Amino acid sequence: MTAAVVASALAMLIDRRTLLGAPVWAKLFKFAVSGGLYFFTWSWLVSLLPRFRRTANVFTNIAVATFAGEYVLMAFQAARGRPSHFANTSPFDNLLFQAMGGLVAGLWLATLAVTILLMFVRLEDRGLHWAVRTGAVIALAGAGLGGLMLGPTPQETATIAATGHSDLIGAHTVGLADGGPGLPLLGWSTVGGDLRIPHFVGMHALQALPLLALALVLLAKRLPRLRDNAVRARLVWTGSFGYAGMVGLILWQAERGESIVRPSGTTLAAAGMLAGAIAAAGALSLLVPTRQAVR
Repeated sequence: MTAAVVASALAMLIDRRTLLGAPVWAKLFKFAVSGGLYFFTWSWLVSLLPRFRRTANVFTNIAVATFAGEYVLMAFQAARGRPSHFANTSPFDNLLFQAMGGLVAGLWLATLAVTILLMFVRLEDRGLHWAVRTGAVIALAGAGLGGLMLGPTPQETATIAATGHSDLIGAHTVGLADGGPGLPLLGWSTVGGDLRIPHFVGMHALQALPLLALALVLLAKRLPRLRDNAVRARLVWTGSFGYAGMVGLILWQAERGESIVRPSGTTLAAAGMLAGAIAAAGALSLLVPTRQAVR
């Protein structure tokens, strides 16, 4: 994936073509960065398994193979200047997209299997013990959110009804066609809802929550209250619920056709309530005596 990051970055500099308003190689660059983080983290998580490691290796190899297959097909379509996802320009394009869909389903199922095996990990640090579990479960759910992009949009349904054909079936933008103004590099829509955001944020709970647990361990050197294993575990659970709530909030915002950079008053109010609930839970995690909390 590191090699793919470099190659796709060079390709963007050399090949100035665009596709749906974005550089034709930009998706390959983003997938390489995200995939590298994803599999680097899973390699660490599998190393924590006290048993079933051989089984986990089989499933992680399946995950690597399916992701690699999808990536090769994406690169092939980028070289042709065709969309890799949602493509229906020709029967061949649609066949490639269906093949990618099958590979993604295999990747998700392999990840599900390794996530189940991860429940057998026992770590001395209780915060990290729970962070690897909750992070993996939220990441699995976040990966599944990609399925929300597959159905035809109302605009595509209308086009099919009028002409019998649509070049695209499915979209990540809600309320508008794909390809409008977006954030630099990320490409997330600045004028409509974007289902890629909850998909991305959810998947990277895999890194965020273990990093939270590790940060609490480092802070414990300066803050005596955090030296209590149970306190750190409660804070990780608080962070996990908060992260899941954030993914739900971002998904709700996207489904309403609202840009991430232009939240409505309703969205801001919901975000404020979520932040308040997490702050209160965090304070209780620190203040409630450990023995009382255990009871």
